[in-house]
Amino acid sequence: MTPTTLRLDRPREGVVVLTLDRPDRLNAMTATMFAELEETARALDREDGLRAVVVTGAGRAFCAGYDLADAAELPTLGALGMLDLQERAARALVAVRGMRLPVIAAVNGAAAGGGLALALAADIRLGAPTARFNAAFVTIGLSAGDLGTSWLLPRLVGPAVAAELVFTGRTVESAEAERTGLVNRVVPAEELLDAALDLAGQIAANSPGGVMLSKRALQANAEIPSYAAALELENRGQALLTRTEDMAEALAAMRERRPPTFVGD
Repeated sequence: MTPTTLRLDRPREGVVVLTLDRPDRLNAMTATMFAELEETARALDREDGLRAVVVTGAGRAFCAGYDLADAAELPTLGALGMLDLQERAARALVAVRGMRLPVIAAVNGAAAGGGLALALAADIRLGAPTARFNAAFVTIGLSAGDLGTSWLLPRLVGPAVAAELVFTGRTVESAEAERTGLVNRVVPAEELLDAALDLAGQIAANSPGGVMLSKRALQANAEIPSYAAALELENRGQALLTRTEDMAEALAAMRERRPPTFVGD
């Protein structure tokens, strides 16, 4: 089905822009959006020829978190009903983070609560000067243990900074986000999407298999408990990639002093 809360655009070959498209509600999340986000992310992950995904928000916000109009009904749900909704939301974020393709978040405005979690689920974050981040769960009686925030945030900014942000619920403006590593860099608002697309283009120019296994190694080795285990995973990935056409093409291109043409085999 055609999504009602999301929009897909294909401005460049091999690159898709996924836009949260509820600007009148600051792209706030709903049960429908979670379902559509999961379905769309999984469909894109299966798409041949796709090399990178840019996630952004329509209008002046990236994503304001869960829609308060729906949140008012949460206390009326039974325990299992609430668990079902929470797991539905988590599956959507897992689908985004678990894509084989690199995901770039172009954060154009507020990224609060679940919106922060979505930005954290991306591999790379670019922010406009208007970007601001808020883990305000405690201000509405909830925990920052939500949609992966408590796992991903400390890995980006460190445990002490993460603790301050989630215990206070304060807003992080773009300059602090860049300084602490919450975003890779801040670019002018009018250049944000182009910067994200340029970055996606640089990724798309590389070996698809090499990028895919690089992402897998980075994610898996964030959870592997030892250096030896990390090396074992890396060794298997490199051995596999030397069997692909892309490796042979890259070496031939270097010898012939021309750009390589990767096929992703």
